[in-house]
Amino acid sequence: MANTYIAWTPSSAGERKKWTMSVWLKRSATGVQSNIYNQYKDGNYYNAKLTIQSDDRLNFVNYAESTTTNIRTTRQFRDTSAWYHIVLAVDTTEDSSDNRCKFYVNGVRETSFATNTRPALNLEMFANQTQPQQWGVQRFASSSQGFFNGSMSYIAFIDGKAELPTIFGETDSTTGEWKIKTSITPSSGWGSNGYLILKDGNSLSDQSTNSNNFSLSSGTLTNTKDCPDNVFCTLNSLMTTVPTAGTNNGTTGTFTNGNLTWTSTNATWNSRGSGNMFVDTGKFYWETKMNTGGDFNAFIGISPTTTVHEYFDGTMGRTGNFAYYKNGNKYIGSSATSYGDAWVAGDIIGTALDATNSKLYFSKNGVWQNSGDPTSGSTGTGAIPIDANTLYTPRCTIHNMGMSFNFGTGFFGTTAITTNSNNGYAGAEGASKFNYQPPTGYNALSTKGLNN
Repeated sequence: MANTYIAWTPSSAGERKKWTMSVWLKRSATGVQSNIYNQYKDGNYYNAKLTIQSDDRLNFVNYAESTTTNIRTTRQFRDTSAWYHIVLAVDTTEDSSDNRCKFYVNGVRETSFATNTRPALNLEMFANQTQPQQWGVQRFASSSQGFFNGSMSYIAFIDGKAELPTIFGETDSTTGEWKIKTSITPSSGWGSNGYLILKDGNSLSDQSTNSNNFSLSSGTLTNTKDCPDNVFCTLNSLMTTVPTAGTNNGTTGTFTNGNLTWTSTNATWNSRGSGNMFVDTGKFYWETKMNTGGDFNAFIGISPTTTVHEYFDGTMGRTGNFAYYKNGNKYIGSSATSYGDAWVAGDIIGTALDATNSKLYFSKNGVWQNSGDPTSGSTGTGAIPIDANTLYTPRCTIHNMGMSFNFGTGFFGTTAITTNSNNGYAGAEGASKFNYQPPTGYNALSTKGLNN
């Protein structure tokens, strides 16, 4: 959510001893504080806040001139490729102090805590009063102390009862994984201050039985197709260092826009990004848009698991890497040969990976280079041959510029695609949005695409 947060101010206080909040979220960075929910009064003397701390532990604090509740999990949440479902259920009328605040993550109750200050019996929490309820920021008075870095979906608040996570999600009978319920029915109703927002898109209109509509207080809400029901590939923000395999050691640059934009101001070849999904079979398509930059120098390609943590230098370097260079050459390892057109800022490069037939294709602004035909199968018309039986992931290397990836979410950074009346074109899995028509039979690199 970058510098984005949303807020709603209740007209009256709700039940302060019993309530439940639920949110699905996907982090874009680790090692930084990710502020999820906040409600405050009188500076920071009274507040309730839900965060993932800089140590990557989930934390809930209730403060009323002194700390009355401080619960921080032992477990750390460092997966930037997955959606987490977090439920905080509060009922301070419970006899057991352990049952007065319950954390559930992906349907499982957290039972081990690094900090465990429990609320007193019948304590009235600060949350659910008439101060603004804010999601995506920790804000006190006129100052913002950090925004949530990532995405949120299906934010729900239930006023009057500590609900179980099964209200919001369920275990998939086939995969055994926790999945979202798109229809939520609280067992005792929503209560006067209950709400459901960011359901099926970026709408802040309350989808509960109430009309507790939120408003955008700062930033931009992007209606991405990446959601708890269909997780898309992003760049891997955890890959921030390079081994001592080459002379260009270290990585500089910035991940933004949900780890879909990678920007570097470094003039050496050590700024590179790779995806967080790997495939060794199937057909997949994605797009990359070139952003403006200093000397505008870049490779776009794929890497196997054996070299994904190594650099692309000026000659591509590592065996197993395959790429399309900005001057139009193709690279197989360090070997460069003529391939297609040169590209500049604003161009969109399409990548079609046919892992089944060990072929790779690139397009420039919708035109397949080298007269390539990604639907030619084992014939590989115009293809770059790649190694068989190898796990590959998207890869880029840049210096002094930036690029944004569309793995099917419908955006380059925060800019929506503009083709086909802004609806774009779906991959074969039917749940993606690309600027250009993907080749027949090619999926988005997403959970639905992987399972199609």
